[in-house]
Amino acid sequence: MLSTNQTFQGTLASISSSFLFSMMFVFGLFMLPLTGTQVASWRVLMMLLSLLLLVSFTKQWQHIFDYLKTLKTPKEWLIFILPTPILGGQIWLFMWAPVNGFGLDVTLGYFLLPLVMIVLGRFFYHEHMSVLQWVAALCAALGIGYDIFQYGSVSWVTLFVCLGYPPYYLLRRKLAVPPITGLLSDLALLTPVVLIMLYFSGGFSTAAQDIKFWYLLPLLGAFSALAMSLTMIASSKLPVSLFGALSYVEPMLLFVLSITVLSQSLDEGGSLFMYGMVSLALLVMIADSIKGYLKRRRDNHLHGYREPQVGGFPPRRRFIDQRIDGVLTAHRFRKIRRYQKKMDRIQQKIEQLSAK
Repeated sequence: MLSTNQTFQGTLASISSSFLFSMMFVFGLFMLPLTGTQVASWRVLMMLLSLLLLVSFTKQWQHIFDYLKTLKTPKEWLIFILPTPILGGQIWLFMWAPVNGFGLDVTLGYFLLPLVMIVLGRFFYHEHMSVLQWVAALCAALGIGYDIFQYGSVSWVTLFVCLGYPPYYLLRRKLAVPPITGLLSDLALLTPVVLIMLYFSGGFSTAAQDIKFWYLLPLLGAFSALAMSLTMIASSKLPVSLFGALSYVEPMLLFVLSITVLSQSLDEGGSLFMYGMVSLALLVMIADSIKGYLKRRRDNHLHGYREPQVGGFPPRRRFIDQRIDGVLTAHRFRKIRRYQKKMDRIQQKIEQLSAK
C-alpha cells in the first residue's frame, strides 16, 4: 500500500513538473517585447533567486559546502565548471527557439535525447541495452538518416539539444555532483554573463517600463523552482523505469504546444517519415520502461533514486562512494576538532584546580 501511495504521488509530481516546464516553453510569448535571449537571461536570475530560497528553506547549505570541500585539485574544479556554458546554452535555446520558429526542432531534440543517452551509456560505460532499446535506437536512427539523405541536414537546434546535454551529464557524473549543488553553481557562474547581457541589450529598462513584468518575472522563477522540486520528488518516489517513461510526457506536451500555440506545421521540423520513426521509437521506449516496472513489481524490487536527479545517468556507485567518503571525512574532522576544544577546556580547568 505504501509503495502504491508513493507511486501515485511520484507520478502526479512528474506529470505536474512536465506541465510546468511546457508552460515555460511558451512563456516568451507573454514576455514580449523582451527578446528570447532577454527572457532566458531573466530566467537564469529568477531561477537562481528561487533556488537560493529553496535551498535555504530545505536547509541544504551544509550538504553543498560539504561537497565543495571534496574538490581538491585544479583538474576537479575545471571539470566541475566546464558544464556551466553547456547548461547556459540550453536554457537560452529553450526560451529563444519557441518565439523564433524552432519549437518543433527543440521538441525533436528532447525526444531523441534519452535515446542518445542510452547509446552513450552502452558505448562509454558498457551498460546493458535491452532488445527493445536497441530497436528504439534503430528506429530513431533510420528516421534521422532519412532526413539527412533527403534534405542533406538535420536542424542545428535539434542537434544542439540531443548532442549538447550528454557532455553536461557525463561531466557531472564524472565527479558525482549532486544535482542541486551543480545547478546552483551553474546559475551563480552564469549570473555575471546574463547581467552584462541584460544591461547592454536594454533588458532591464524594457522590464522596468511595463508593469506586467513585475509579476511575470517572479512567476517565471516560481515555475522553475516548483518544476525542479516536483522533479526531485518524483525521482525519489518512483522506480527508475517508470520515472524514465514519464520523462517523455514533457516533449509530448512541447510537441502539442508547438503545433497549436506556436502554429508550426510538421514540415518545419522534419519529414513525416522521421516523425513516424521517432514516435515509434518513443512507443518502444515506453513499452520497455513499463516492462521493467512490471518486472520489478513482480519481483518486489521497487526502488526509486537515492538522491535527486536532474536528468541523465544516475552516478556510478563507486563515484558516489568516493564523494560520500570525502563528506564523512570532513564531518569527522569537524567533530574531532569540536571534542578536542572541549577536552582542552576541561584540561585547563583541571590545571587551574590543581594549582589551587
